[in-house]
Amino acid sequence: MNRILKVVFVLVIVRPLVLVLLGLNIRDRTKLPLKGPAIIAANHNSHLDTMVLFSLYPLSRVHKLRPVAAADYFLSNRFLAWFSLNVIGIIPISRTGTTNKEDIFTDCHQALDQGDILILFPEGTRGEPEQTSRLKKGIYYLVKDRSDVQIIPVVTHGLGRALPRGEALFVPFNCDVAIGDALTPVSSSNELIKLLSTSYTYLLENCLTYNKLD
Repeated sequence: MNRILKVVFVLVIVRPLVLVLLGLNIRDRTKLPLKGPAIIAANHNSHLDTMVLFSLYPLSRVHKLRPVAAADYFLSNRFLAWFSLNVIGIIPISRTGTTNKEDIFTDCHQALDQGDILILFPEGTRGEPEQTSRLKKGIYYLVKDRSDVQIIPVVTHGLGRALPRGEALFVPFNCDVAIGDALTPVSSSNELIKLLSTSYTYLLENCLTYNKLD
């Protein structure tokens, strides 16, 4: 990952896009982890989700943010693969089922061991605008043997309408970002999904645009 390229990208492209064209309401920004190992577990309605999270961090820390992303999409052509790996700094994950289950999170663990902060979307893919899809259990299997990793739930609202799935046209919207408390340790995947879902519901209800848009 090229640290300088990422900082320039966030400074020149991401921040002007997010801070000028989007009206962003941020709740409990101080709860974002500045040091890893940590995981930001966010809902996922738009490619803007990752960009908005980048914009919330000081430039001195953005190189530590590592989005976990689908290899079949972000490595689908040479330019997108180079940009995703060298500028965004993604950790590609296979969704084809061909990767050994013991190895699927190898790069994630390596990043966490280096003190990185993973951006992970438990839904697994972008859903319909402003709708939360079923949460998958992969996040539990990533952290179940790692007591050193905190999980921070984050909910965004409005980004799915600003840049919905399958659309290339950006539409300015007033949007929310709500950051929750770190999740307490659990002993099963079902417990973690329930805890995360409850946190999402609470955070969503505290978004200023939630009742207005819905």
